Amino acid sequence: MDLEILDIASDTDNFRTIKDHTHNSKLKNSLCGDEVKIELIIKNDKIVDFGYQGNSCIYCQASASLLSKISINNQKSKLNKICDNSQSFFNGDIEIEEKKILLLFQKLFHKKNLVRKECILLPFKTLKKIVSN
Repeated sequence: MDLEILDIASDTDNFRTIKDHTHNSKLKNSLCGDEVKIELIIKNDKIVDFGYQGNSCIYCQASASLLSKISINNQKSKLNKICDNSQSFFNGDIEIEEKKILLLFQKLFHKKNLVRKECILLPFKTLKKIVSN
């Protein structure tokens, strides 16, 4: 395992519950059992706070940590597009605008982690349930 991924996952600033959240979603990966719950405060279609919890592997935790950081102060529509494009980032096939944001995820979205793809994408899928509405 890459120590940088472990370092990313250990940044737990947003690993918390949000008592007065306005939106939440929870998903479970049927392949490995990872679970992620995301709680958000959304005002005027903008994410103003992001908390996540779950029982998951280090790859899923790292993905959720980075996703929480890029989500705060971003519009739902932009995050919806990022969630849509996250799957294609493994192939390097995304628009330039999103590529700037998803470059933060380059350690995770790497071909050597392809077997952990579903773990890495679980937080994106969980967020997508909220921001697509």
